[in-house]
Amino acid sequence: MKVLITGGAGFIGSHIVDELVAAGHETFVVDDLDPAAHHGMPAGLNPAATYEWRDVRDAGEWPRLLQGVDAVCHQAAKVGLGVDFADVADYVGRNDFATAVLLRALHDTAFTGRLVLASSMVVYGEGRYHCPTHGVVRPGPRLVADLEAGNYEPPCPECDGDLMPEAVPEDHWLDPRNVYATTKLAQEGLCNAYEREHPGCVVTSLRYHNVYGPRMPRDTPYAGVASLFRSAYERGEAPRVFEDGGQRRDFVHVADVAHANVLALTNEEPAIGAFNVCTGTPHTILDMAQALRTEGSPAPQVVGGYRLGDIRHVFASADRAATQLGFRAAISFEDGMREFTTSPLRSIAD
Repeated sequence: MKVLITGGAGFIGSHIVDELVAAGHETFVVDDLDPAAHHGMPAGLNPAATYEWRDVRDAGEWPRLLQGVDAVCHQAAKVGLGVDFADVADYVGRNDFATAVLLRALHDTAFTGRLVLASSMVVYGEGRYHCPTHGVVRPGPRLVADLEAGNYEPPCPECDGDLMPEAVPEDHWLDPRNVYATTKLAQEGLCNAYEREHPGCVVTSLRYHNVYGPRMPRDTPYAGVASLFRSAYERGEAPRVFEDGGQRRDFVHVADVAHANVLALTNEEPAIGAFNVCTGTPHTILDMAQALRTEGSPAPQVVGGYRLGDIRHVFASADRAATQLGFRAAISFEDGMREFTTSPLRSIAD
């Protein structure tokens, strides 16, 4: 099978390339080496894959690039909270407009294969919460006054009481609360629209939770929190943990995420719809900071404060991915974090 991977030189994409190549698939990568994620040519590119260094938004090249392609794995995106709202046009351009250009090209070439989209748990916004009195409720945005006062937990919108966070299933309401999250939900909608209008095409949206592992980009506001903490330890500094460190997330190893993509691309039975890609076992941000600490390193520093657009808790149910995609994360939090303390982060190729 010939698989085209956008963003296939990136953190997650490069691991997908490796697994596809190992399975004997013809693997073709389109990547523009965005400097927000790459400091030059990345090390570790798979020599058995074919690479084209160009922007997904370059519409004129797509008829040639799509020749003979059986499946598309769309990983190219601008990720993370970024610097501030000034990033909005770049997020929309690299995520939503790029996806629209790709889908137009698929339409023009009458593509009806599998399309796997890298989506994200950020589409849920705040996760799922249960009030003892009012059941499952949808908390409103956290107020700046509450955050500045150190009141980080969202209250019940009905009674202002305490809430218990719960695992989010795929059919939960979607409530993106920052620019990046809004673009990821738009990507899902665009791909679903393509699927509805092109019988035979199957779209699988993989909602990644907090991905970590080898080849993460270092020292960039677009990297994941695991990379930021790891980089701080390498500099001999204490990682700064916002709020009280009690934010709950599901940390999933990049090798597991790559395997979920390969299953979606190659399973005999297609997996239609959205799937959480997670371990099913949440940990706090402080748990992660402590797990990455090595002997002699300073302890993590809980600094309070907050980031506008961030959410308190989001972790997920892994049941649908297990039953319909055949995916279960194989790498435990403890083993994965232990490996990540010494794994290579993204660097310039020799």
